[in-house]
Amino acid sequence: MIDTHAHLDAFEDAAEVLDRARAAGVGRVITVGTSVGSCRASLDLCERESGVFAALGLHPHEAGSVGDAELQELKELLAHPKAVAVGETGLDYHRDLASRDRQAEAFRAQAELAVELAKPLVVHTRAADDDTLAVLRELPESQPVVLHCFSSPALLEPALERGWYVSFAGNATYPKAPELRWAAARVPAERLLAETDSPYLAPQPVRGKRNEPACVMHTLAALAEARGDEVAALEARIEANANGLFGLP
Repeated sequence: MIDTHAHLDAFEDAAEVLDRARAAGVGRVITVGTSVGSCRASLDLCERESGVFAALGLHPHEAGSVGDAELQELKELLAHPKAVAVGETGLDYHRDLASRDRQAEAFRAQAELAVELAKPLVVHTRAADDDTLAVLRELPESQPVVLHCFSSPALLEPALERGWYVSFAGNATYPKAPELRWAAARVPAERLLAETDSPYLAPQPVRGKRNEPACVMHTLAALAEARGDEVAALEARIEANANGLFGLP
């Protein structure tokens, strides 16, 4: 199994976390950078650990400090052979830690960078469905897009129309989130991904504890149940999806 979105730079014990993931059957992890410093730390970890790859981006919370220099450094970091995607980037109107104009500027710049570098774009969106959709509709239809930690059912139809990948995290396992399991059942198998977004959003069986990549197995089980799939078959499908999308070896 693969965890397609984790923040390993947030773990002081990342090596032990990865050991537990491997013991649970999670052999690969995509760690996600959210600032220039986080991106550097993510690549350092990729160089130390087998089976770890990186998505590198500037999170909307960081958009107030994003300028040409940061975008240029991000572009240079994305040349690393284990950098497989741009992101996470997007819009977050729930916390509004940066102005919406600056968020939109940073999002568009990184979306254009993904197109230029021919890498998938990993998207964070919260309370910003319409504006997120407006930016994504500007991209070529051939541009691969991942709606990370999918939590916006209103974006499901556009995602299905454009062939975007839809990635589900631990919140899809929560009893009060039936709409997410409904959405997971509607995503074509070839566009489905699973993630932890760890150390955040621990799945229901371990809710209240620190989330780790190993816990993606709980989300996998919940997705399989919602879709009426065999767990092993869905695991293989998600692995194949990630391999093709991110160009993994």
